[in-house]
Amino acid sequence: MGRVFSDLRTSAYGAPGHPEAPFRVAKTFERLKAAGHAPEFPDRTATAEDATLVHGAGHLATIANGTFLDEDTPAFPGMDEIALISLSGALSAADAALAGEPSFSLMRPPGHHAGKDRVAGFCCLNNIAAAVARLRKKNPALKIAIVDFDVHHGDGTESLVYGLEKISFVSLHQWPLYPGTGKESRGNCMNVPLLEGTNGDQYLRAFEPALEFALAGKPDVLAVSAGFDAYKDDPIAGLKLDRTTFKRVGALLAQTKLPRFATLEGGYSEDLPKLVESFLDGFF
Repeated sequence: MGRVFSDLRTSAYGAPGHPEAPFRVAKTFERLKAAGHAPEFPDRTATAEDATLVHGAGHLATIANGTFLDEDTPAFPGMDEIALISLSGALSAADAALAGEPSFSLMRPPGHHAGKDRVAGFCCLNNIAAAVARLRKKNPALKIAIVDFDVHHGDGTESLVYGLEKISFVSLHQWPLYPGTGKESRGNCMNVPLLEGTNGDQYLRAFEPALEFALAGKPDVLAVSAGFDAYKDDPIAGLKLDRTTFKRVGALLAQTKLPRFATLEGGYSEDLPKLVESFLDGFF
């Protein structure tokens, strides 16, 4: 059936008018609960040590004291603790995947723009990269494929996994668009830039070969940065996917039969709860 990890404390912050808003978790939580995907608290509590698997020693402190420099990401009191709660969901989802249960972390802030010493694009800690690093720390032989279908290039994740053995990374994203990277592929990282206006059918035609690249190394685990801002009515991007496309993406990932987990990245439409439900209907 699959497991969903969430904690409503991650809805305790927000800035007026900012798209990365509390409803993203709060309303999706209620929608998934009603749909039979009842969220549960994370099994594992993330620590500062977990953050240093991919981030510099002082990175969490800049989140705590608000000294990071990113105009898109407001500072909030206690943000370091909320970021660790968000990371807890990713770590728990990764563990659940290895135990044979496809899983999803419904948390905020998102993570795929965060770099080693960089808060960026609403992201504080790179949840997916840290979860992958922890799996590899426990079992260095694991081969892991990361698939990022957020409308924005997963630049932070790419920067953290580029050149690493036994890890492949794929990002499908609108280009040009923030953060302005991801036009070219390199090494173990495949980037698939998509033009504004790309619809669901066109997207899926690009997604399938990208997934083949991710699977070429015969990974043991599939880690997914699940962004829903490629939706046709999302307020900050220009791709034209609908609910059925997200369900199909989830189903294609499920067809790999691999242990798999996903973390919430972007998605700023009021329809986000429906989109997540559709994705999980395919992914689980």
